[in-house]
Amino acid sequence: MPNPRLATRYAKSLVDLAIEKGQLETVFADMSWLHSVCKTNRDFVNVLRSPIIKADVKKKIIEAVTNGRISEMTAAFNRLIVTKGRESNLPEITHAFIEAYKTKKNIHTIKLSTATPASDEIKKAIIEQVKKSAGFENVELEEKVDADLIGGFVLQIGDKLVDASIIYDLRAIAKQFENNDFVYKVR
Repeated sequence: MPNPRLATRYAKSLVDLAIEKGQLETVFADMSWLHSVCKTNRDFVNVLRSPIIKADVKKKIIEAVTNGRISEMTAAFNRLIVTKGRESNLPEITHAFIEAYKTKKNIHTIKLSTATPASDEIKKAIIEQVKKSAGFENVELEEKVDADLIGGFVLQIGDKLVDASIIYDLRAIAKQFENNDFVYKVR
């Protein structure tokens, strides 16, 4: 069961330790890699969350998967969470670490959804416009292709949403037809 408070505490501790040791960028690369492993390999996550598999076996599996791919600090952190019985929260911890890193580095993530893949020029123009209008220095763009939009785009910046898609316009027109005052309601 996801535990965001626990994940945030462990992630913040790891960020603080990495800053103290001067290895923040290295640990960020390690945690990003682990996050992608957890997102793409469901079997790995199922092993971590299994109550049947013993902790020492899980520790060996994590070491086998990460051997030579992560730094010693991240490997020690992984051993610690297995020792504490928190290995089932590794996917949430990696996500919380990435978010804490972005907060520390003042990186803002914007999400762009389009019906077809956007060109590099359009992406650059959107990033520049967001930097100028919102006053952000560092912007990271997450792109998603959603054919249901038909055309246009949906841009999410934090809790703000700009919906300039065709499907939004079609729904607005349909709502206007539902409330048509020119047609008498006949029983």
